[in-house]
Amino acid sequence: MTIIIDDAGSGDLLFGVVIGAYREETEEFKYDVIDVKYFQSRLFKRKEYLKEATRIVLSLLSKLGLKDDERILICRGYIFEDAVKELKSRFGESRVQTIKVVGKPQEYVELAYLDELRNLGYEPIMDRDEKRAKSFFHMLKWIEGDPDRIKYAKNGWPKLRKYRLFRKYMSSTRY
Repeated sequence: MTIIIDDAGSGDLLFGVVIGAYREETEEFKYDVIDVKYFQSRLFKRKEYLKEATRIVLSLLSKLGLKDDERILICRGYIFEDAVKELKSRFGESRVQTIKVVGKPQEYVELAYLDELRNLGYEPIMDRDEKRAKSFFHMLKWIEGDPDRIKYAKNGWPKLRKYRLFRKYMSSTRY
């Protein structure tokens, strides 16, 4: 048996990051969210989101009832850097492998992320993965429509300072 772990939303401006775990043979799926606060201000600078990703991965494996002989395949993305080390330490090098996640596990995690975005009141653009820049500006425009929505933004990225909305936010908070 195999559990596949993936994330969605780490490169997007809105919301936190969804981390999902999928058991291939039974199609069981569980997910949790790294709160957006981990991508804002001091928590982002301290890379606390890496610790939170590790905590969530271990929690999801527990919820799925990881079996002694079960392999763990995990997305090779940066957000799982600490999680991979922890998994290999706990379960052994031979049980843990980093991969490019495709197929149902990726679809389920992506769908969970899109549902979370819709719960905020935001409607994602079609083909957002293929149109990264367009998606970013669509999200930015949505936030600008109601500046209170900035609380939903991953605003820890230094490059965001070039946008007026974020300059104003960063100067008005203890960043």
